Amino acid sequence: MKVYFSDIFNVKPSVIEEYGAFNISLVNDLPLFVDPFLLFNSKKKDYQTLHKEILKYVAFLRDRSLEKLVDDGLLKSWYCFPEVKQTWLGYSQIGNSGRGPGIEFAKALYDNLGGVFSDFDKQTVCRSPHLEKLCLIKDNIGRDNISDFVTNLIKGYLLRYTQTFAKKYVDPAKLKNFTVAHVDFNYQTSTWTSVGFQLPTVNEDYVLLTPKDLLTKDDTWINKSDLVNQFYDIVSSVSNDQLRSQLNFYFASNLPKPQKNKNGSEKAPRKSDIVGAVSAVIRKYPEFLDYYIKYKEDHGEQAKSVSEERVQEVYNLFVSELSGFIKQLSQQTKFYENDGSTLSNSYERVLFLKNVIENKDGYRIFYVKGEPVKRESDLQIMFRLTWFASPDDVTREANEGRGPVDFKISKGAFDKTLVEFKLASNTKLAQNLQKQVEIYKKAHDTDKAIKVILFFSTEEEMRARKILKDLGLSDEKYIVFIDARRDNKVSASKAR
Repeated sequence: MKVYFSDIFNVKPSVIEEYGAFNISLVNDLPLFVDPFLLFNSKKKDYQTLHKEILKYVAFLRDRSLEKLVDDGLLKSWYCFPEVKQTWLGYSQIGNSGRGPGIEFAKALYDNLGGVFSDFDKQTVCRSPHLEKLCLIKDNIGRDNISDFVTNLIKGYLLRYTQTFAKKYVDPAKLKNFTVAHVDFNYQTSTWTSVGFQLPTVNEDYVLLTPKDLLTKDDTWINKSDLVNQFYDIVSSVSNDQLRSQLNFYFASNLPKPQKNKNGSEKAPRKSDIVGAVSAVIRKYPEFLDYYIKYKEDHGEQAKSVSEERVQEVYNLFVSELSGFIKQLSQQTKFYENDGSTLSNSYERVLFLKNVIENKDGYRIFYVKGEPVKRESDLQIMFRLTWFASPDDVTREANEGRGPVDFKISKGAFDKTLVEFKLASNTKLAQNLQKQVEIYKKAHDTDKAIKVILFFSTEEEMRARKILKDLGLSDEKYIVFIDARRDNKVSASKAR
């Protein structure tokens, strides 16, 4: 089964590595994002040029916002972009079709560029403007919105980067000429231009490679979580004594009065209280954001090392380790020939996953540097790959109005099965098991569901099984436990 760029285009992974690109999956997006800070902080001249071009375009948008002459058509043309799905990066529901930075992001950008973000290019504290500042001001604007927006603005670079590689290493028979829209912006006419490229093609669409040194995982270097977690460090970096004292005083005054524990000691403030106090500081002293950004600039070298580690983690999990899993899948041809019900097909795949993880070294995909990385999403990606080339319809995070379910497997209107993955360590496991899938079954008009519980320790397993016993579900066939412990495994490669 061919899944990765190297497989499909018959290019050695080492060649892609030497070129500096990430060996993407062409079955499902991988959880990586473009971080614009890596452009700013790079010593490469072409990256620095890209960062300046991004700021130039944002300045153009800011000027249009201040003019208040942007109608819905121009809002969609200038501020709203489709997702560049051809990179096969990010989090899509299935395959590589995500939402992209849509109209809500466009409106938020328009409003803020004409308001609190209007002076983004007038720097007195930090060295450069940063688009990520919008995430710090506006709720619900996150890494994926910023990454998608920036990817659109550097799309011309990615197209040329991929074309250069493809002409040198890819069989010409697997290339095709494409006229790509929204490549370069013409400031004379205020319009996007289209450009022709010769690119690798899959399913009649082109594929884009992305340099690894532009990518990160989990969050951009400048992000709201760090702003909260590093509040005291940032305040300490403020050179103005008066402002520093005001920031500390206002933060403390916006925290609830300390509560006492039973032993008389003070309770630590809740995370939500800290977030609220930091938000209050930002509203009162918006210049605090510039000091945060300067702090991140001053620690820019860490951004490079952190992103490299995170990208390597994704490569190890979803390319290196998972390729062995995929090889085993390709040998299980019954998966692609089975014409049973969606319940039996889904159950068989869950049991196959269980066997691979517990008995065939598959558990290793959940470990980084010997420590467990507990993410339901890792297991979901593995499960999704078991349906490659299946005639059944597989919908990830299907939502029928009562909340998303991990997977809905359907064959026509009357044969549907829901599959949910849960970590045994989930603090809401009892609530999830008792109510969640039952709600989903009603919403999706099906009485068939499978619940999969992944555990990493004996304690987690015992807790989860006690929950099942208390709920009267101990003998439920379609609740499946998967053991991801590593201390009770003998590597399949070493077993005799």
